[in-house]
Amino acid sequence: MTRLAEKVVLVTGAASGIGRAAALCCAQAGARVALLDIAAKGLAETAASIGDERALAVTVDLTQPPAVEAAVTQVAQHWGKLDGLFNVAGGSGRRHGDGPADQCTVDGWRWTLDLNLTSVFLVCKYAVPALLASRGAIVNLASVLGLVGGDEDFATHAYAASKAGVIGLSRAMASYYAAAGLRVNVVAPGLIATPMSQRAQQDPTLLARLPQLQPLTGTLGTPQDVAAAALYLLSDEARFVTGTVLTVDGGWTVR
Repeated sequence: MTRLAEKVVLVTGAASGIGRAAALCCAQAGARVALLDIAAKGLAETAASIGDERALAVTVDLTQPPAVEAAVTQVAQHWGKLDGLFNVAGGSGRRHGDGPADQCTVDGWRWTLDLNLTSVFLVCKYAVPALLASRGAIVNLASVLGLVGGDEDFATHAYAASKAGVIGLSRAMASYYAAAGLRVNVVAPGLIATPMSQRAQQDPTLLARLPQLQPLTGTLGTPQDVAAAALYLLSDEARFVTGTVLTVDGGWTVR
């Protein structure tokens, strides 16, 4: 495949799950891929699967502005340009205190917003100049919970707010940068079989709900399902698409 031939794509959260699947997908489509994550071991494994000539792994805490600026600068200088960005890094704040609004701790709120929204802002902030030069594309990962309210099984309100924030940020950027040729889109997955969804994968009650939640297949989606959607939005095939929220959710948001 050559859908991303000669392009340089930066993928955050590339150490596992959707980020790893997306990095491999982009590399298979012809891109050189920069991999950013805080998990050094997983990052090295992803890079090894791609190969040294086509992958650059940078271990970084994406919530720290100076570190993010340095990492993005390193990527742009390494290959002389940047054509695409897929912001995947993030996760659940449940074990840090996220929950329903009246139970969510202040620390849990701040931790979750930093991980899922501030990190996306920071990578975009420092990547936009290079992406403007290439008239490139940004894809940010949100969630169905950024679009619809979760019931008692998905009552992590800081997480939902952070993912809704990703959608708002992305659409604002899409509008502002459209005239400069920079496209900004969102992928909003449902329940996907990743390390983050282990709670759902091990909960018989949630598994029994899948035919109702995701009626298209009645199963969890795969990281490759999400990676394929991002690949389209990063490619020139989506040259006329910006500001969209592409749901990859097995029908969750249409019920």
